Amino acid sequence: MIRWQVVVAVLMVGLTVPVAAQRREVTETVDIQRLRDSAYLVERDVAALSQRDTARAGQFQMRLEELQEEIVYLKVKQRKEGSVQRREYADVRDGLEDLRAEVQTSLAAKPAAQRPTAQAAPVQRVLEVPVGTEMDVRLTDSLDSGTAMVEDRFEGTTLADVHVGGRVAIPAGSVVRGVVTAVDPATRTNRTARMTVSFDQVTVNGQMHPIRGTVTEAIQGSGMKGEVGRLGVGAGAGALVGGLLGGVKGALVGVAIGGGGMLAATEGKEVRLPQGAVLRVRLDSPVQMYAAR
Repeated sequence: MIRWQVVVAVLMVGLTVPVAAQRREVTETVDIQRLRDSAYLVERDVAALSQRDTARAGQFQMRLEELQEEIVYLKVKQRKEGSVQRREYADVRDGLEDLRAEVQTSLAAKPAAQRPTAQAAPVQRVLEVPVGTEMDVRLTDSLDSGTAMVEDRFEGTTLADVHVGGRVAIPAGSVVRGVVTAVDPATRTNRTARMTVSFDQVTVNGQMHPIRGTVTEAIQGSGMKGEVGRLGVGAGAGALVGGLLGGVKGALVGVAIGGGGMLAATEGKEVRLPQGAVLRVRLDSPVQMYAAR
């Protein structure tokens, strides 16, 4: 009788282990970050492909955006419910891996032969904007920690040309896209609100380039005077502030900048960045693009 009880117990364990394995849940934010990192790599490859095959890159971009929406869904579900089923995570992970493989195959393929023309097209020089380059970005959207949500997108425009080797890599007026990565609104017990923003894309001559940019300073943004200056790689962006902002210098009142681009309220209850405020953005990864001129 005892032997039969042991056998039954062993069989029950063997049957329940696969089920438990199938129900493993994603409980660490690091898993979601891996998905976002994979999506960034795909977006970078799609941007490279768009330089020579716009139609194909557009198709990949649509699929990528659908997967990015799935990442947002998983992140929201994890925050609300505390966990995400491993199967849901695996589906998005596999989708990103398959998509990147297809994009890289298209990049490796030889471009179709083109008919000879009377005049050869000018050779475009690829420029790499190095890590640590800073640029001032004027916000075209306002931000408020009391109403902002994680994954909210916003935009701004660059105030000055960014040069690499004497050539313009990012011209003044280029659109830069930002995203709210974390937000902690003020409460009755904690009046110090916090909000973290980063920048993930810059558009130059109609071409979108993925970037990783961290905010290092928030500057007063009213009263622009004079012509837009020029910013060379390695030059301090602060040298432009006086001419661009009509002599109004210094940090934006009521906002302090912490590590990782976190903005904290120093006055009042919420972090508020009005339209026209200027954020100094440091590139945390190199960016490759064609010379603007």
